[in-house]
Amino acid sequence: QVQLVESGGGSVQAGGSLRLSCTASGFTFDDSIMGWYRQAPGNECELVSLIRRDGTTYYTDSVKGRFTISQDNARNTGYLQMNSLKPGDTSVYYCRADSRPWIWSGRLTHCRTALGYWGQGTQVTVSS
Repeated sequence: QVQLVESGGGSVQAGGSLRLSCTASGFTFDDSIMGWYRQAPGNECELVSLIRRDGTTYYTDSVKGRFTISQDNARNTGYLQMNSLKPGDTSVYYCRADSRPWIWSGRLTHCRTALGYWGQGTQVTVSS
């Protein structure tokens, strides 16, 4: 059974940092693209960052220079280091994994309803 389990969310003040983790079981990250989406109430599900099998990365403009995605294949775990957090980063963050590059849309109506494996989500709240 494939599972993605996220951890590391929480509440911080603006300017603070959090590191999200996503641990996979039932498959290996080194065969997949791994990424992070986020969705706030009333908003679309937005692709925040992804890391491809060759190690290249993507970041949405609003997080460039502040967030860093990484992956530890030995631990089958992906990470999203989030620095200089802003109130606008407040969302539920979801990790996703899938080997098919064409399914990675920048925006989805709802997270977790699209193809691929999804975690359960972790809340990130940034206060001003």
